[in-house]
Amino acid sequence: MQLIAYILIYPFLWVISILPFRLLYAFSDVLYFFIYKIFGYRKRTVKANLKLVFPDKSDKEIKEISNKFYHHLCDMILEALKSLTISEKELLKRFTFKNIEVIKALEDEKKNIVLMCGHYGSWEWIFIMQNFVNHKGYAVYKQLANKYFDKLVKRIRAKYDTHLITTKETFVVLADSVKSGELSISGFVADQSPKANKAFHWQDFLGIKVPVHTGAELIAKRFNMAVVYFGVKRLKRGYYETTFHIITKEPNTYKDYEITDQFLSLLEKQIYEAPEYYLWTHKRWKHKDKVPEEFLNTEA
Repeated sequence: MQLIAYILIYPFLWVISILPFRLLYAFSDVLYFFIYKIFGYRKRTVKANLKLVFPDKSDKEIKEISNKFYHHLCDMILEALKSLTISEKELLKRFTFKNIEVIKALEDEKKNIVLMCGHYGSWEWIFIMQNFVNHKGYAVYKQLANKYFDKLVKRIRAKYDTHLITTKETFVVLADSVKSGELSISGFVADQSPKANKAFHWQDFLGIKVPVHTGAELIAKRFNMAVVYFGVKRLKRGYYETTFHIITKEPNTYKDYEITDQFLSLLEKQIYEAPEYYLWTHKRWKHKDKVPEEFLNTEA
């Protein structure tokens, strides 16, 4: 069944990917109409999340953010499909790096690097970064259930020499990498919600206490990797700019979870500045009522 689904769906995805951007975004507008206006995909979740994070905003303001968010979501979906066939030249024009010299300097220092980001702006085209760096690139991702689509995603991102590794493979792969003397740069989308009963750390995120993933910090400390936050800013439709911010070059000088907390603070700043570009369809605050007693009275 997985192969049949792939055979049936892939040609449709490929046709979309070859559309010129003008038509691609026209299609995105149509997709927005169906996803938001007709089917109301996760509309309640988005509204509830926005009201939770922005309790002082009016219903009109919440609706405006929601409307902009769904437009951006549809653009991101189609931009991800465009990755199938987009040329390197076009991608370099549309996804730029404001201060890539930050990464180059760390490479010159022979530092392995952990890159941390959230579900903000656009993270699909970050892989073109490999054109500017010499370190071997790894990206941690959640494996797709359909093995054929999973291979497709790996193939797309491998075009620029980025190697996808699953969350279960991460520690072993990076341990082997360090042991071999390889220099690497590893990307983590680090704002997902872990299971409440398996969380080691709870912190305020956009004003609500939630469990947070600490795997990127753990990896950085275990292998003494520099930690860098990359924030993606939407310049205009189809154009993005990434800015790098060094959190630390010496992770083991930080107390447990301080690196994770700094990452969350940097992500929060972006979200408060332009909330429409965050992925509000995620049930990020689903465990907010399960805060363990020992975390209830801790400072943010």
